[in-house]
Amino acid sequence: MSGINLTQSLVQKLGSSIVRGDLPAGKSLPIETELGRKFGASRTVMREAVKILSTKGLIGQRPRVGTFVHPEEKWDLLDAEVLTWILDRHYSHSLVREFLEVRIGIEPAAAALAATKATDADKELLKQKLDRMKAALEGHVDPVAADIAFHATILEISHNRFYHQLTPIVETALRFSIRLTNQAKGAVADYDAHEKIYAAIRSGNADAAAKACRELIREALALVVRGDRSRP
Repeated sequence: MSGINLTQSLVQKLGSSIVRGDLPAGKSLPIETELGRKFGASRTVMREAVKILSTKGLIGQRPRVGTFVHPEEKWDLLDAEVLTWILDRHYSHSLVREFLEVRIGIEPAAAALAATKATDADKELLKQKLDRMKAALEGHVDPVAADIAFHATILEISHNRFYHQLTPIVETALRFSIRLTNQAKGAVADYDAHEKIYAAIRSGNADAAAKACRELIREALALVVRGDRSRP
């Protein structure tokens, strides 16, 4: 295994341990040699892993204290790996709800931009993603993957670099929220609602694209809120 793969493997192990609470906030990390023995990693790999976890906001360093675990409010929730570890730790309705609230502020605007900026090739690409959603209804492809691809494509064809760079975090969070909303509905994604977004983008109607996207996310948000309230 290459040094890069060893480092990434260690990042995964340490990161998930921190998020699970095995290494609680404020606690100093064991010294590098001890961690190296525990995870079978060299000092160089350990240092690289610590550096990566620091950029994710999970750990910090102070003189005379050394490396220590940050509290959750310091973690970078816009980092796809961090979000995955959090959602794997416990299925948080509140975190999914907050994510959907963010989507309402992002995706309708991206859909509106796509309606005005998308090229013919972009529209054909979105149509292909919509067709995969239809195939998912017939059991031919994974419905979650097809749904995620449709929404990621809207960010891409908005031709806004900032929206496009949100794709990894949106894909990660969608992977959890779609399963939750599909379970609440007892069905896979609403194909007609997605087709409505596509039709508005294809016709260049920015207002209709934003509205259709907003309605879709609001429905998902309502399902999550209801599910949260019904829990014991």
